[in-house]
Amino acid sequence: MTSKPRRVPLNIQPPQQKSERRALLWEILKKLAVFAKPYRLLIVLTLALTVLGSFTAQVNAFVLRYAVDGLTGIVGLSDPWQQGAKLLAVISAVLLTKEVVSVALSFGQRYFGEKIRINLSRDLSQTVIERILTYKMAFYTSEDNASGKLQTRIDLGVSSLTSLVQNFFIDMLPLFANAIVALVIMFMTNVWIGLVGLILIPVYFVISQKQAVRLQGFRRQFRRYREAKSGQVISLIGSISVVKSFVREPIEAQKHLNIQDEMTDNQLKSRSIGFIYDAVKTFIEQIGVVVIIVLTAYFVIQGQMTIGMVMFHVLLFQNVAAPIRQLHRIYDQINTALTYAEGFFDILEDDPQIEPKGGLDCQHIKGDIEVKNVSFTYPNGTKALSDVSFSIRPNKITALVGLSGAGKSTLISLLVKFYAPDSGQILLDGHDLEDYDTQALRGQIGLVLQQNHIFSGSIVDNIRYGNMAATMDDIINAAKKASIHEQIIALPDGYDSAANSLSGGQQQRIALARMFLKNPPIVFLDEPTASLDAIASQQIKKSLDLIKQDRTVIIVSHNIAQIIDADDLVVIENGRVVETGTHEDLYAKRGKYFEIFSAMSDSLNLAKINSTLHQ
Repeated sequence: MTSKPRRVPLNIQPPQQKSERRALLWEILKKLAVFAKPYRLLIVLTLALTVLGSFTAQVNAFVLRYAVDGLTGIVGLSDPWQQGAKLLAVISAVLLTKEVVSVALSFGQRYFGEKIRINLSRDLSQTVIERILTYKMAFYTSEDNASGKLQTRIDLGVSSLTSLVQNFFIDMLPLFANAIVALVIMFMTNVWIGLVGLILIPVYFVISQKQAVRLQGFRRQFRRYREAKSGQVISLIGSISVVKSFVREPIEAQKHLNIQDEMTDNQLKSRSIGFIYDAVKTFIEQIGVVVIIVLTAYFVIQGQMTIGMVMFHVLLFQNVAAPIRQLHRIYDQINTALTYAEGFFDILEDDPQIEPKGGLDCQHIKGDIEVKNVSFTYPNGTKALSDVSFSIRPNKITALVGLSGAGKSTLISLLVKFYAPDSGQILLDGHDLEDYDTQALRGQIGLVLQQNHIFSGSIVDNIRYGNMAATMDDIINAAKKASIHEQIIALPDGYDSAANSLSGGQQQRIALARMFLKNPPIVFLDEPTASLDAIASQQIKKSLDLIKQDRTVIIVSHNIAQIIDADDLVVIENGRVVETGTHEDLYAKRGKYFEIFSAMSDSLNLAKINSTLHQ
């Protein structure tokens, strides 16, 4: 019999103090008010309909009192049927009229409340997406912002905030309006009866508050479980080929089961606590009903009230108790909103992550780049570069050479302003790179990575991403330069075929076509032919030779042919520049470049290739 796997509890922060929660709630409400401001007329209209609807909700109590008292008087008559028929006709007419008015008011109130909720959901979702698009690359590489966690925080943040609005305008607001009106009527008929209803409110409030505080830790824990689960599923899908190749399906299933078990325990504990508190509140409500009946009966016996007042007060008391009975829902929504909205607004207001905007003109960039004493550490603490200095001449090809992990791709990321150096300076045409507007600068740079993203959609849409104003002729010419045109037209739907159905090598050429279409003055190539076969690589080399002309090109490659074509070489080892110069000069030095070049040559078995070619 296998033992149950040990669970490692997530790191749960201690519950916030009451004053902290109130302060946080007030801050969130102020932030939410900014989004609600455009819909203030809808809010006023919803509130007005809610108030009117609260008065119609009390009609049943008046009608029932009138019916009981009327029937009591009619019963003693010798011929009660005629008076009884009139009484029933009046009651029926009032109730039906009330129902028609109530339905109309309820529809308007719920419709406008739902409209507010839907519009807020749209605005919150759109705002956070537009916001994170302005953030630095470091934001996305942070462990806290892993794709699964970030998606969960955004989705749950929006849903919790909009659910709070929905519960307030559609569910709870009418109930509380009914309760206030009913309580006022109870006081107007008898102060003692009104006091019973009034005393119920603080009792329920205290119980619901204790219930909410008790459940707060479970909610925070459940949030972290959901984020972990979402991230695990995304990771599983992304690594499914590795999982299957190593036959590790049982292990991955067990990982998921561990989280599911923790979530199950969390939910059961929170539900059991909720059931206990609900039972206590129901018992207290029944005590209130008993007291109302006893008090009203006393006044009836004293001749101060009619028999109909018994049901009248009971119905009014039910109108008061109904929203108070659901008070924990408000606390649930508030605390859920606090739990998720806090993380949501943290994303929305992460100002240090916004990419800086400069004012320098990027239209006439030459491509004269100078890297001075640059050091850089990734957000996760990995030291990538240390005191790196070198120059890149305009309209020349510069190759970054080094073993895997040396820091070559990191330099590309710094030159494109995906990250900023920890220290040192990068100059472009004599100006600090930080002084350039980030988006305008990237508009002048072409970037082809080892793994390029292909968007869902057609091939033509993916290529046009390089220049949204490009014509179909421009797209075809770019595809020809990337040596992919013939393969595209051979597809059943040609350029309208789905791009993500292409092979890895074909997708790489789509990315190259995208870059050719952009036609920038500066080009960064990070292993541009890594996913291509020998023939395709040769075809792409010819295309790259064309785009290298009269441009500043920085290339990272382990391909000998691409390296020796470069005008300048920068050799990097363990995050430091160890050699710079031409291929001939560095080879003659017999240093690090000589070692790397010799290893590349040996891996190609050039001696046997040469003998074969000369047979």
